[in-house]
Amino acid sequence: MSKFKIILLTGVALSLPAGAAMAQTQPAPAPRPAPAQQQQPAPAPQPAPTEEPAGEQEETSAVEDVVVTGRANDIRTSVDSISYSVADDLQTATGSLADALRNIPSVEVDPEGNVSLRGDAGVTILVDGRPSGLFTGQNRGQVILQIPADQYARIEVMTNPSAAYRPDGGGGVINLISKPNRPQARPTRTGSIRANVGNDDRWNLGLSGVMTRDKLTLTGDLAVRHDTYTMEADRVRTVAGSTPGSTIQQRNTQDGGGANDNVFVRFSADYRPTDRLQLYGDVYHVDVASDGLMLDVFEADAPGGGIGSAYRRSSDGGFEGQFSGATARIVRNMGAQGHDWTNEVRYNRGRGAYGHDTLVSGLIPAAPNAFERVDNQNNSDTWNFSSAYVRPFASGARLRAGYELEYSQLELDNLVARGASAGAVTPDPLVSNAFHVDQTVHALYATYERPFSEKLSAQFGLRLEQADMELDQITTGTTSSNDYFRAYPTLHLSYQLSDTQTLRGSYSRRVQRPAPNDLNPFLTYQDPLNYRSGNPDLEPQETDSFEFSWQRRVQQTFYGATLYYRDTQNAFTQVISDIGNGVLVTRPENLGARTATGVELVANGRLHSTLRYNASVNLFRQEIDATNIPGGVSSEGEVVAGRLNLNWQPTADDFVQLSGIWTGEQLLAQGTRDATQLINLGYRRKLTDTLAFQLTVRDLLDESKDVTTYDTPTFTERTERIFGGRVAFIGLTWNFGGPSRQQDPQFDFSAPSSGN
Repeated sequence: MSKFKIILLTGVALSLPAGAAMAQTQPAPAPRPAPAQQQQPAPAPQPAPTEEPAGEQEETSAVEDVVVTGRANDIRTSVDSISYSVADDLQTATGSLADALRNIPSVEVDPEGNVSLRGDAGVTILVDGRPSGLFTGQNRGQVILQIPADQYARIEVMTNPSAAYRPDGGGGVINLISKPNRPQARPTRTGSIRANVGNDDRWNLGLSGVMTRDKLTLTGDLAVRHDTYTMEADRVRTVAGSTPGSTIQQRNTQDGGGANDNVFVRFSADYRPTDRLQLYGDVYHVDVASDGLMLDVFEADAPGGGIGSAYRRSSDGGFEGQFSGATARIVRNMGAQGHDWTNEVRYNRGRGAYGHDTLVSGLIPAAPNAFERVDNQNNSDTWNFSSAYVRPFASGARLRAGYELEYSQLELDNLVARGASAGAVTPDPLVSNAFHVDQTVHALYATYERPFSEKLSAQFGLRLEQADMELDQITTGTTSSNDYFRAYPTLHLSYQLSDTQTLRGSYSRRVQRPAPNDLNPFLTYQDPLNYRSGNPDLEPQETDSFEFSWQRRVQQTFYGATLYYRDTQNAFTQVISDIGNGVLVTRPENLGARTATGVELVANGRLHSTLRYNASVNLFRQEIDATNIPGGVSSEGEVVAGRLNLNWQPTADDFVQLSGIWTGEQLLAQGTRDATQLINLGYRRKLTDTLAFQLTVRDLLDESKDVTTYDTPTFTERTERIFGGRVAFIGLTWNFGGPSRQQDPQFDFSAPSSGN
């Protein structure tokens, strides 16, 4: 670690003064589902008492050995995370996971489903604290754009997670928290049905249910979703001409659309034969499909003027994926609250396929029609085992220790075939290949947290990982391996300024390993002018992250300010190179370094007795060292991103929501991405004690788009893409059998709405 990093870490530690007593009191911590190594069984018979904030609706949750009472829509904080409820986000009721994530501070989702945290695309997505096959691999973006958001109750953001979590993802961790299914003291059967119809043949349907009998709780979810989409793209590229100093302009337009279909099924069983034993299992399956038509028109200027070449491509195809998995877990309580031993086994399976059939018509010069078939397969299987031990001490200290094993297999099979007709195609050896990867990761970790006084507490963590990767480029018969050992330390400090204010400081080291497809040296076909390639020499990127934050909470009003500094070595970036004839290849490379220094402000509270707000602003300065990248230019600049949600409840039965998202211009290694904005509107009406009507509109102004510009010594390019446009839904939600699993705080069907 450099001298500068040591000074930063020491400064964070010294900035938090010590108090006088041996117990820590703080505002309600985040009651998040813990990762496998932290999972708790049923609460012990004598849970620790807590303070109850005055004037709040009650919701009781077990968190380690503390029981917290607070409104379900609170912003919840812990020493290493902030969690946000999406129960009152009307876009969640009708939209995809991408729509829900876009309303979360620090999180950005681009039109292709790529997720970033504070501008860093290295993000690990967990479900209830555990890895999921849904959100790994190159199919993740497709799943995020299609999977329904209403399967989740909260979204937790960890930019500096503790060593108990895997260090994957330089930007941090997003933890999707499923709807709660707490066992009930008496037999219950509850559920809800949600149905929505939208413009342009869009619709979705969801069914959730919980049954509790004696010591067994069964939970089921079913969601079916049908969306339509449109996509328009305009690309202008200038490349070097045939004579020195001359240039040629190429123009490419794409216009198309189609349908996305999604089915989500999940079932879980929670059996607690005694107060000290929990047996849990779940299975899930997700089926996603996207199919459509695309018209692609290209033309390029001739050196002497006029049009030198032109063609038209008509394509039919899309993406299909099937993702499924199962979990089995045993939690043994050792006699004291929070003293647990957890063992868990998980299996995730993913099958993804992208393909299309294309008719190519040569216009200038005139040429016979040609046929093209693309069939790219991406199959993965992952097995996980974890064993974790949690031990509290009478002094208030807590030890967590565990072992994790992950073994994964990935198969990439890419086929591009061409011919004069559909029945006479032959594979193109330049872009057809098979690439397989086996990866094993062993991890040992420990965290130790303790109060040093009434106001000061600290958590120390260390994670040791051994990663072994075997690469097999089957087409060429080339094999290689990549083995490395890394240590990942973490430190979290918390100081209670008063009953309502807290200071926190943290440090973590994180890693972003290359995705297996990023290591495949073969070309992957995109279109005649664009190819992609992996880089077998790509090294893992490592990030040292420092944060210092102030938080203030008074009942349901929350303010937070976080200063952060992130130093990333060997940062990943996509580099575009011209390989001749106007054809570009995109390939991942390691930057020399990338740093981000910024401040993030979050506020959540009440402007009026009927009007609440949730706002955030993130301002940071990027510095990119791209001197080792061909065509790259070291650069620096400021980025501003913000979001504002207004929730207005004019009557006990009516609820209106307006949200806006804005992201400023961002730096790339070879160019920039323009600013973007998105405005959403929602309305909900309580019709009866069990039935509600809702209306949502996404992209209200119909002007959301993605604009990227590249400027290198060999070419320039500007691409503007528009996806989808304005989307509107109307729908009904019916709760039956008692209180629903996911209570909306504005529409609690089990009691009259207070309107406060």
